[in-house]
Amino acid sequence: MDTDGIETDEKYWYNLVTGEVEHGRMSPSVDRAGPFATRAEAEHGLEVLRANSRKWAEDDAAEGR
Repeated sequence: MDTDGIETDEKYWYNLVTGEVEHGRMSPSVDRAGPFATRAEAEHGLEVLRANSRKWAEDDAAEGR
């Protein structure tokens, strides 16, 4: 169980290979990103990952890393 009280197998994942949303752990872990609490969040998984990466890079740059 995750910290939000939802079983990980009941969450949604974004498949990086197919671009499809999966409910539960259907694909190998190297092929999926998540977990996401809802299908809608997972549908935008790639956008979320890109935004997070951008923010982390900006934070690192601001801290001189």
